[in-house]
Amino acid sequence: MEFCKISSVWISLVALSLLHSIYAQDRIKDFLNGHNFARREVGNKDLEWDPVLERYATDYAKKHIHDCQLIHTGGPYGENLASSPIEMFGLDAVSMWVYEKKYYNYETKSCVGGECGHYLQVIWNTTTHLGCAKLRCDNGGTWIGCNYNPPPQGDLPY
Repeated sequence: MEFCKISSVWISLVALSLLHSIYAQDRIKDFLNGHNFARREVGNKDLEWDPVLERYATDYAKKHIHDCQLIHTGGPYGENLASSPIEMFGLDAVSMWVYEKKYYNYETKSCVGGECGHYLQVIWNTTTHLGCAKLRCDNGGTWIGCNYNPPPQGDLPY
């Protein structure tokens, strides 16, 4: 039964992503909607947009315009990064991160069979604010970064 729930969440995000690709504008609400959809699925409160986090993400993104590499800032905020050799939209990145839900086991508080840290960053219950940035790299790829405040704290994400 849990597999069906996970699959339906992922399918819903993929459907949103496909619609988004048709009407993609990478607006603030696109990033927020993707995150908050996943958060509501586990009963967590919606995130709010934070212009300070957006500026932080934008400033860091500019450092990778030449190489499009996914290197974490090591800064004070939670962080998710994504890149693609072709055009990618905000909801595409969020969908990739949320897809990792299938690897998270709530009972053991661990990832089973794959990575789930990006997903946990999206839905962590103590996080309240979000700021993201997107840029087109010199090589034609896309780089997207989202920062979260406060970063995850405590043992359980929901």
